[in-house]
Amino acid sequence: MYSLMRSMSLRSLLFEQVPVLLISLIIAEIFYKFHSFTLETGAFLVTWFVLDWVVQAIRRRLLGVARTPST
Repeated sequence: MYSLMRSMSLRSLLFEQVPVLLISLIIAEIFYKFHSFTLETGAFLVTWFVLDWVVQAIRRRLLGVARTPST
């Protein structure tokens, strides 16, 4: 998490990661009832990863440019 925060600009975090993070959190809160903190946290992180991957794939396709993370 620290590496993610350091490797991305504030603008990038706010406009790319926060919306996907919030959507993943809502999905996890509504649908994931495993009665295990570890399983629910893992499922939330997988959901966040997959949704972010989908958003980035759509963004690359629409922009037509492979964008690298800013350092």
